[in-house]
Amino acid sequence: MARKPKTNRVERTRAGGEWSECGYWGFVRSGLRQMSRRWPPLARQAINAARRKYDGENKRQKWEYQCSTCKAWRNRKQVEVDHIVPCGSLKSLDDLPGFVERLFCEPEGLRVLCDACHALRTEANRLRSIEVDE
Repeated sequence: MARKPKTNRVERTRAGGEWSECGYWGFVRSGLRQMSRRWPPLARQAINAARRKYDGENKRQKWEYQCSTCKAWRNRKQVEVDHIVPCGSLKSLDDLPGFVERLFCEPEGLRVLCDACHALRTEANRLRSIEVDE
């Protein structure tokens, strides 16, 4: 005898009844974000604009990068490229053109942030999106 789930399940309307609508759009969003890592402004141009020659004690480090918020200089592993205008949500076909346009922006739409500043900005964006949804 099949067990009955304790909660109501979301209807699975995509991929032959295997995926929910939310799962489908998460799959599309993830694929687009993965492709964006190879987009030249995101992969090289923005990060190269924020670097300078490193002249400290670590002989293996060639460059250091400046956070656009706190202005601290960090090594490459401590910085991330951030969209100035957040890409937003991708929950339907209507959201797709705007999401792609913001995701694949030019270098002027990007900035380099240290891990701490990026975490603060991401949290602020999440809080804003929660307030909008309510």
